[in-house]
Amino acid sequence: MSKQYAVIGMGRFGSSVALSLFKEGNEVLAIDKREENIENNQDSVTHAIIGDTTDEQTLKEVGIRNFDTVIVAIGDDIQASILTVLLLKELGVKHVVAKAVNKSHGKVLNKVGADRVIYPEKDMGERVANLLMASPNVLNFIELAEDYSMEEIKVPESMNGQNLRNLNLRANYNITVIAIKNSDKMDILPNPERALKSGDIMIVIGGNEDLQKFSEID
Repeated sequence: MSKQYAVIGMGRFGSSVALSLFKEGNEVLAIDKREENIENNQDSVTHAIIGDTTDEQTLKEVGIRNFDTVIVAIGDDIQASILTVLLLKELGVKHVVAKAVNKSHGKVLNKVGADRVIYPEKDMGERVANLLMASPNVLNFIELAEDYSMEEIKVPESMNGQNLRNLNLRANYNITVIAIKNSDKMDILPNPERALKSGDIMIVIGGNEDLQKFSEID
């Protein structure tokens, strides 16, 4: 069942969160005070608006209290981040997730009502470690750098029955398969002779443009 999310702050972190939620079929509202950030992400979300979320009226006009979760991903203005979280809770938003740039920032966000505070760099390191230990709790998309990511991609029907050696994905698509998982288990650094099945999910690393091209294969 899809949910309604609002993402405030469409920098690298906010835009990757918004895109991941949108790709999973959720309704996503993106808000940023910079027109450029909205223009860059308007096709990756359900709705995108330019607005200053330290203004209570802006939040009221978008019906912010009706969203299931609001993610505050403002990273370059700590004061705006804190004030936004405070306003969201005062307006009755049930679940607010806020990005912190350091521990002091995180403590303040907790005090003004954030339901969850995340530290993207720390969290990302933990998720990658879990992946390498074959944890089943892998995200669909993890941004590793500005233009480089780790992503879960279903094996295309056209590759059903073929093995990794013959497909040579690194040479042909410029991506690297680090694991393959199905309902039974996760296979880290799979044997090149392993035959792929259409129900398998490949965990791959590569440039964002290369990953996008590969994900569009039928």
